[in-house]
Amino acid sequence: MQARAVPRPEAAITTTLAPAGFEGDIDAEHGEPPSRRKRKRRSRRGAGGAETGAAAAGDFDNLPAPRAPLSEPFRLLGVDETGLQAIAALGFTDPTPIQAEALPLLLEGEDLVGLAQTGTGKTLAFGLPMARLIDPEERSVQALVLVPTRELANQVHEVMDHLGRFYGFETMALVGGKRLTGDFAALERGAQVVVGTPGRVIDHIKRGTLRLEGIRFAVLDEADQMLDIGFARDIDYILRVTPKQRQTALFSATMPESIGRLVYRYMRKAQRVACAPEQRTADGVTQYFAEVAERDKFLALRHLYETMDLGRSLIFRRTKIGVDRLTAQLQDCGVPARAIHGDLRQGERDRVMADFRGGRLEFLIATNVAARGLDIPDIEHVINYDVPQNAEEYIHRIGRTARAGKLGTAVTFVSEWELADWDRIVGEVGDSALERLTLPSRWE
Repeated sequence: MQARAVPRPEAAITTTLAPAGFEGDIDAEHGEPPSRRKRKRRSRRGAGGAETGAAAAGDFDNLPAPRAPLSEPFRLLGVDETGLQAIAALGFTDPTPIQAEALPLLLEGEDLVGLAQTGTGKTLAFGLPMARLIDPEERSVQALVLVPTRELANQVHEVMDHLGRFYGFETMALVGGKRLTGDFAALERGAQVVVGTPGRVIDHIKRGTLRLEGIRFAVLDEADQMLDIGFARDIDYILRVTPKQRQTALFSATMPESIGRLVYRYMRKAQRVACAPEQRTADGVTQYFAEVAERDKFLALRHLYETMDLGRSLIFRRTKIGVDRLTAQLQDCGVPARAIHGDLRQGERDRVMADFRGGRLEFLIATNVAARGLDIPDIEHVINYDVPQNAEEYIHRIGRTARAGKLGTAVTFVSEWELADWDRIVGEVGDSALERLTLPSRWE
């Protein structure tokens, strides 16, 4: 964790932008087909480096109003006038560490491997250089962002949609849980940037509805998690059908050996930067563990609920079945709790996340996969109902709390069947920050 708070573009978008609604909604909202709508032109530099783009010339309306002055620190990193106006509309003035490190390299056309956590501003770090490469007059897919989860895809889509309003390109999300007809319509209209999960992207490639021979910029975001989920073959397949001369950026919270193989196969002399990687300890998080019999875990959770004044809490379970069972148990006790995992329809997942962010839910029960990439502010407690599978997963989970300089609490239940797994985690992260939590010796 960083000592100072930094701006978080992914979270800010939800409050500064009107709903994007690109997939099938934009045209209906404007009441005219896309071919008749006024096209915006991206910013270009003419002779002598003068800005000649739409934002610089002021030749299109209805852009978000600036919430901050144009940023000189971003200008010094090489961001053009159009990008500066887009950043000002988000209210940012100072780049985050990953933006300061990555932007100059990506703007120079370098391939890049970035080691950074979720919520550090990665989307703008690759989004601004990507926007500069898009030709809005060419109605084909020119940039691709692969992410592990639907929720992260939606967050990245919102940032890219914001940039597209200034640079003149269209962005769409390709994720599961939505009807294919909406995808077909958006692809037919000619989106230039696609943000998607590997499975849905491959589905469209094989159907022939998504063509990637025009890709100029490809991004693998949360690459370690995509590999953990089992997307390695999908990523290989997708990158093989994109041009070799593309620019590629890869971002990851950790750097396992599998990431190194991806870099070797698909990137060209990639530059490496590391900013606030996930660490062996988490600043601001008070870490507890409690040894409790497997059959008594729910009683232990009820005890915490009654004695620790649990606020907004994120509870992790290993399996979808476990998530559903625990959610049902909590609801039977009158606790506002909802589940989130890959088997839920996208609309239901969106409603759950909206209720949790809005404070209408106390407990969100999630699998590790579903929670990866979720940018949820003000989580007070993280509870590992099941012991994580490894140290990286443990660090990632407890890192969901104590964000932006705030304090948080993490509690891990360790059953008789999980002692060996827990010992391995403690051996890697160290026990200096861990406190044993005392629970009742007998349960009524």
